Amino acid sequence: MAVSGGVDSVVLLDMLSKQLGLELIVAHFDHGIRGDSVQDAIFVENLAKKYKLPYVSKREELGASASEELARDRRYEFLRLVARKYDSILVTAHHSDDVVETIAINLIRGTGWRGLAVLDSDIYRPLTNMTKSEIIKYAKKHHLVWREDSTNQSSDYLRNRIRLKTMKLDDDTKRQLLGLWSEQKAVKLLIDNEVSKLVKKDNNYSRYFFTHLDLSTGIEFLRYIVDARLTRPQLINVLHAIKTMQSKKSYIAGNGVKISFTPRNFTVELIK
Repeated sequence: MAVSGGVDSVVLLDMLSKQLGLELIVAHFDHGIRGDSVQDAIFVENLAKKYKLPYVSKREELGASASEELARDRRYEFLRLVARKYDSILVTAHHSDDVVETIAINLIRGTGWRGLAVLDSDIYRPLTNMTKSEIIKYAKKHHLVWREDSTNQSSDYLRNRIRLKTMKLDDDTKRQLLGLWSEQKAVKLLIDNEVSKLVKKDNNYSRYFFTHLDLSTGIEFLRYIVDARLTRPQLINVLHAIKTMQSKKSYIAGNGVKISFTPRNFTVELIK
């Protein structure tokens, strides 16, 4: 499981350590963004020793100017590598307040309806039914110690600016958002299943067919074809290219996606 040293992951580690039959591995990623992050790694390593659990860590020097997206991508690349190595499930300490914040961020970024169906990947998140205040209450009740990330107070990060606003929402509003989140995840699963039945991945697709799809359907079909590598705006651009690009031309869509065109068809290449 991913342990940063903050109160959320410390509480989750304590909870899971009390469940019989679980084989836990503590994984910690140090971005190298803060000068004191080395102390976080030492703290988490000592936590692993306290619970008598294996400890795996990695440090990178991303620097203070690293973006939220880069930090997140590098962290999850490491965590997924550890999960694959030990043939295990990645577990993180995201809670209900995180869900609300992520929904708000995605709506601001214009991700469309999928922005409401967040945090539903292959990662196990057992704390999404708990609020931040409940997590802190648990930590104090069980006399747990944790580290505070100083960057959580920085207005340089979008999530922190969003948090200052979402924390003012009343509990009823948050519950409504969480209910909508659950519904959208179910809808997303149904749509993904239907798309996988309708679209055959043969790397050769009819331009005529895609030019006659409505925008929403075209986006969903393309998203499936490119393995969800592209954002909604990028997918809209791909649809436009399918309609207008000249034959024998190629279009670089981003994130390793290359589209090549003939008069009638287009092919998709996913570059690693």
